[in-house]
Parts: sequence; C-alpha cells; structure tokens
Amino acid sequence: MDEVNFTPKDIVSKHFKPKMRGYDPTEVDDFLDAVIRDYETFASEIQRLQGENEKLRSRVDDLNKQISVGGASQTARPQTNMTNMDVLKRLSNLERHVFGAQLDNNSDQMNRF
Repeated sequence: MDEVNFTPKDIVSKHFKPKMRGYDPTEVDDFLDAVIRDYETFASEIQRLQGENEKLRSRVDDLNKQISVGGASQTARPQTNMTNMDVLKRLSNLERHVFGAQLDNNSDQMNRF
C-alpha cells in the first residue's frame, strides 16, 4: 500500500470548483462516495490478507523447524527395509502354509480310495 495516492479521507475532503459547463456536483459526490466505499473495502481486505499471510508464514517457519530437527513425522513412521524379494518369499511361505495343508488333506483323501 506504499504507492496509494489517495486515502478515503483525501477523497472525502476533495472539493472541486464549479464552472459554467462543469459536471453535476451531486453526481460527482455520489460517485466519489462509491469510490470511498470501495477504497475502505479494499483496505480492510488487504489488512485481513496480510494478517492471514503472516500467520501462514509463521506456520511454515514452525514446520521447517520441525523438519530440520528431525520432525515428528519421520520418527512416527516405522522404517522397513523390505525388498520385493522379501515380500515374494513371505508370500510364497504363506501360500505353502495355507494351501499346502489343503493339498495334504486332499491327497490323503484320494489315497483312501
């Protein structure tokens, strides 16, 4: 907001000299009143956004500090160094355990006949 030429107060206090073929003073005043309302709306929105921006920057700084220290999220997750081969071996053993028992039961029943 450093480059703002007029404040709402500047606009309200501005008076124009009437001339013979000039503008309707009432119409100009009404227009300037609308401009003042817009200025006030924009100024309040800018203040709100600056406050929100400051809160977000503070939050980002806090999160960056947590990351640089080691972060809670890294210690909360268990680290596993399991490879695909390990997973396949475990799956194969599980299948052998589950389906192997069924195959043994089926072969025993077949041998009875």
